[in-house]
Amino acid sequence: MLARIAALRRIGLICGPGSRREVWTGSRQSDTDNAKPLEDVKILDLTRVLAGPFATMNLGDLGAEVIKVERPGAGDDTRTWGPPFVGKESTYFLSVNRNKKSIAVNMKDPKGVKIIKELAAVCDVFVENYIPGKLSAMGLGYEDIDKIAPHIVYCSITGYGQTGPLSQRAGYDAVASAISGLMNITGPEDGDPVRPGVAMTDLATGLYAYGAIMAGLIQRYKTGKGLFIDCNLLSSQAFKTKDGYLVVGAGNNQQFATMCKILNLPELIDDCKYKTNHLRVQNRKELIKILSARFKEEITNEWLHLFEGSGVPYGPINNMKNVFAEPQVLHNGLIMEMKHPTVGKISVPGPAVRYSKFKMSEARPPPLLGQHTTHILKEALRYDDRTIDELIRTGVVHQHEAE
Repeated sequence: MLARIAALRRIGLICGPGSRREVWTGSRQSDTDNAKPLEDVKILDLTRVLAGPFATMNLGDLGAEVIKVERPGAGDDTRTWGPPFVGKESTYFLSVNRNKKSIAVNMKDPKGVKIIKELAAVCDVFVENYIPGKLSAMGLGYEDIDKIAPHIVYCSITGYGQTGPLSQRAGYDAVASAISGLMNITGPEDGDPVRPGVAMTDLATGLYAYGAIMAGLIQRYKTGKGLFIDCNLLSSQAFKTKDGYLVVGAGNNQQFATMCKILNLPELIDDCKYKTNHLRVQNRKELIKILSARFKEEITNEWLHLFEGSGVPYGPINNMKNVFAEPQVLHNGLIMEMKHPTVGKISVPGPAVRYSKFKMSEARPPPLLGQHTTHILKEALRYDDRTIDELIRTGVVHQHEAE
């Protein structure tokens, strides 16, 4: 069945303009004035919480058919995140999951895996935000899907990237905000680090993924082949330790229980005031007071050691100097060095997205004002030297003079 579907998809990839097909190639599908840009594009969405659902929601807004895969009985974690609720529905979940269809599939069952593969074979985009290696263990990694659906644009959203010292950690917005230095530069100058009021890292990553998927579709239109996209973050709470700050994100009941065991506070696990996320929100002030007192008893590095491998999202709050020295930041190539024409060697944040089939453009320093005026006029508009000189002389354009 999968081979037959894949064969049909490959045929679709080479159909000419105007023919009806299942695989989207970039050619226009409708002559109506209201045709949406992603009409007939199918998205298989295996993401949960915020960054992934935000990305796929934006794709759905442009007309894509988004098929959201959820766990039977539980679904997306955020279905239970609240208050606030609208009736029995979580406002959090409602806010980032419009324009989607939901299918509940048990991916631990081989028959469930088969369903996902069959869906991938008839979809254009595959989006997931599992810890690296988890889907591959199920037979649903990029290499597995590429074999049956070589046209697929496979986007993986993770906390810290596919490889590196932090790659196997779960990632939450506030943890990435802490490690990236965002919390360190937010709030009063002489005050404590402050978490932004909205999940800026998650939302920014969602937008990166959204743009990267669009670029992936265009790349496939040019090459006829799919590709792998690596996009990473690099609900939580900041705690003061003996010598600094630590962010810990216990976003569900299992993570909360694990955190309590690490903190040697097992009595909190079955406390009637903290047994569910809803109750923890209602009794948040009292709970934070208990947890804060415990975190202050140890230094940051000790807590980092204890949380390692726990499955609970966590990380230190880095200042900007530590951000640029963070091993995972260096491993991901997020620091780019280049020579600037006036200030010499500079280091700047690099792109947050990686593609499997091509490398990002070689880094060039930010341009000086008017640095490329003449070049652009000649190369793009075919202006001759006389015309350009006249434009410069009359002040219509400016060309930066090399020093």
